[in-house]
Amino acid sequence: MNNALIIRSALSIFISTLIISFLLTVFISSTPIMELHCSFNENLISIFDFHCDVNLHKEIVLGILLFSVIFTVIVTIVLKLKCLKAFILMIALSFLYIPMLMLVIYSFNSSRLVTVWAGFSTKWYYELLNNSALIKAVLLSLSIAIASATCAIVLGTLASLAIVRFRRFKGSNLFSFMTTAPLVMPDVITGLALLLLFVAMGQTLGWPKDRGAITIWLAHTTFCAAYVAVVISARLRELDKSLEEAAMDLGANPLKVFFIITIPMIAPALVSGWLLAFTLSLDDLVIASFVAGPGATTLPMLIFSKVRLGVDPQINALATIILLIVGIIGFISWLLIRRKERRQLQYMRRVKQ
Repeated sequence: MNNALIIRSALSIFISTLIISFLLTVFISSTPIMELHCSFNENLISIFDFHCDVNLHKEIVLGILLFSVIFTVIVTIVLKLKCLKAFILMIALSFLYIPMLMLVIYSFNSSRLVTVWAGFSTKWYYELLNNSALIKAVLLSLSIAIASATCAIVLGTLASLAIVRFRRFKGSNLFSFMTTAPLVMPDVITGLALLLLFVAMGQTLGWPKDRGAITIWLAHTTFCAAYVAVVISARLRELDKSLEEAAMDLGANPLKVFFIITIPMIAPALVSGWLLAFTLSLDDLVIASFVAGPGATTLPMLIFSKVRLGVDPQINALATIILLIVGIIGFISWLLIRRKERRQLQYMRRVKQ
């Protein structure tokens, strides 16, 4: 990239950043630059009267100019070094992981106030171990998430096989639509519908008698199965049917082909679907709030009730532990999936040779 093009790009970036920063400051900032007073007289708009604090105006303008200059210099250096892709990736990862990093840092804050750093301390981790209500909510959420993800894998796999592998049958389009409908359904509507269903079942069938962990598990399995079906369906469409057909030609029945050939080939999708369902169930608040009873409080429900009264530092400590566990599980799953895919590639290369 020549110098003239870099200069034109830097000038365009500076002007764009300046305009965007100014507009965001005017429309989003809690302390606007100026107050616009409009008076209407017989459908005619009078001229705007601008009233602003001079000192505040100077500070905001200087801040906007400084931010625009720094951002322009950084982008110009990136363009000069020809590392734009790495810069965009770094910005995206920063938006994702800087909030998590701040959460981890403030979990070691000795002050009860989240916004005030008073020194390094691990006392909130010790108090977390003595918080029976929080530990109970964590165990309940984990047990529900594991059970929901496991059931969702079974239901999602069966639905995916019916959509992809079976021949066209009457109502297949409707079945495919109904399988993926919970993906675009608002959680409020899903939670309310499931609540009415459980109430009607309790009145007519006598089960479930009370809403609690079982109703939360059924509700989470319902909407998690749709996500799992989408993941596994995409994997099934990419598979080569020749291996399954060859196994059936050699005398294997469809059930044996499914367990010996199909499942090992879609194992990465099964792991990904299970992790996705586990995360969705563990993170759900809206649906669980509808179908939970007075004796069942999941972790998101407990955190939401505490946040309304002020952020508890024990939540930061718990979130740090969860991030560590999820990171370890995700890394191990990535290694297993990568190893499995390498083995499949090597096997396919040997078969073609």
